[in-house]
Amino acid sequence: MRAVIQRVSSAQVRVEEGVVGEIGKGLVVLLGIAKGDSLSQARYISHKILHLRIFADCENKMNRSIRDIEGEILLVSQFTVLANTRKGQRPNFSSAAPRERALELFLRVKEIMENQVPVKTGAFGAMMAVELTNDGPVTIIVDSA
Repeated sequence: MRAVIQRVSSAQVRVEEGVVGEIGKGLVVLLGIAKGDSLSQARYISHKILHLRIFADCENKMNRSIRDIEGEILLVSQFTVLANTRKGQRPNFSSAAPRERALELFLRVKEIMENQVPVKTGAFGAMMAVELTNDGPVTIIVDSA
């Protein structure tokens, strides 16, 4: 599992019908689920995201987590973060989990995190437009491997 995590002041995700998920201050998490990922990786990545100290404290140091600031998470499934670009010019996505398994683990990550912070999502498998205001900017990549 790989997560690209962006600290944001606001974000939303749209599909054809309109906005399906919207948050204020918090994190946008672009989550890629790989073949062979399991509940163990879902627990690991969820814990890491919930406890990453990437929000400023009173001394303006990154020392607070999403839980500490009572922020929100916009969780977006994005298999393209698993792209292998070592060979040629076209990304290879063969390491991505099959749709059914990816959806199962995506929902498990959401469930784990929403027990501690509000979590909104995009539309799994849909073409989405993600709009965000990156705060900092701060972008962190977490890999469960």
